[in-house]
Amino acid sequence: MQPNQQKYWFPAKRYGWGWGLPCAWQGWVVMVVWLGLGVGGAILFGPHLEIYIPYVLILAGALFAILWIKGERPHWRWGGD
Repeated sequence: MQPNQQKYWFPAKRYGWGWGLPCAWQGWVVMVVWLGLGVGGAILFGPHLEIYIPYVLILAGALFAILWIKGERPHWRWGGD
């Protein structure tokens, strides 16, 4: 790997727009922690939707920010890239 080449945690999807499964251990840690926080929030806040829905939106925004920062730039792909 070249010194100035960035290592992505999340590759772009082969078809469509967005990111695929993590390709680095750091990405897997992010996904496991995100999933744990989601399940933990469902257990703690599940009956209280006025708390749970904003909690999930914050988690989703945080994941999207991490994907944007540490992932390959997404663009629409038709499978040839």
